[in-house]
Amino acid sequence: MTKPASFVHLHLHTCYSLLDGACRIEDLMTAVQKAGMPAVAITDHGVLYGLIDFYKAARAKGIKPILGCEVYEAPADRRQRKSNGPKMPAYHLVLLASDATGYANLIRLVSAAHLEGFYYKPRIDRALLAEHHQGLIGLSACLKGRAAQDILEGSLPAALQRAGEYADIFGKDNFFLELQDHGLPDQRRVNTGLLELSRRTGLPLVATNDVHYLEQSHAQAHDALLCMQTGTVLSDPERMRYPASEFYLKSPAAMQALFKDHPQAITHTLEIAQRCNVELNFNDLLFPEFPVPENIAPKTYLLQLCQAGVRRRYGVENPEQPRDDRERAIMRRVHY
Repeated sequence: MTKPASFVHLHLHTCYSLLDGACRIEDLMTAVQKAGMPAVAITDHGVLYGLIDFYKAARAKGIKPILGCEVYEAPADRRQRKSNGPKMPAYHLVLLASDATGYANLIRLVSAAHLEGFYYKPRIDRALLAEHHQGLIGLSACLKGRAAQDILEGSLPAALQRAGEYADIFGKDNFFLELQDHGLPDQRRVNTGLLELSRRTGLPLVATNDVHYLEQSHAQAHDALLCMQTGTVLSDPERMRYPASEFYLKSPAAMQALFKDHPQAITHTLEIAQRCNVELNFNDLLFPEFPVPENIAPKTYLLQLCQAGVRRRYGVENPEQPRDDRERAIMRRVHY
């Protein structure tokens, strides 16, 4: 009998992280199934484009889909705009929906990020997160996470404050310090700092691999994808590129070996996966409900609204009257 896998990827970018993620969803599910992993998360950059395709493909393979997003967090108010261009910092934060409330809040956050906080990237802020945190599990993200940046700047007290703020928003059991190891010197510094944060605050650790492609051999193709994103070429030594070829879907055994000194960070991936239980229903037809005044039939009320709208838009003479009649006739015919 095959032993259940002891690790779940909770930080992963599909091809819906446009010109960055290179994981095709069907291929991803085949790889996850082959590795024996019971679940996998989607955490695309700032968008939820891929959630439905991801959810359906995972269910078809008997894999639990964990719905999430790696959001961008503005350094201050999300509505604030500055003139220093795209280098204005936007920190990363991973959000995972644990239930229907969390899924709804994830949608609200990402929608507000695009409608209210878009400045080069769709951004949320601390106030918005505090308003819509219910049902969400937070991970501190990659080197561009807020606490990680504080550690790289040599300010552990600031990192402690940031971690405490997240813990206050999510709850101490719902915010995890994210360990990653792609062999980078900055990651070693950040991991040392995160371990100290965990020791001082009691915040739990979780291991991730910030997956951007499925196999290590895909690193060069991913490099070409980044060139398309940034308008550069592979021969340009100054181009934006990933500093290692380790951002792939590593096996549970490989992740265990990588974090052998921190087994709890591996175990927590399974615990988080068990806590995330979002069920989407694609079978029911959900129609909006409109309040109708008392003592009036809905069809009569609709006719009154249409007539009032026509008068408001066109006046007494309605050049669109044939269209109005035709559309209402269709509604009567289909019993809407």
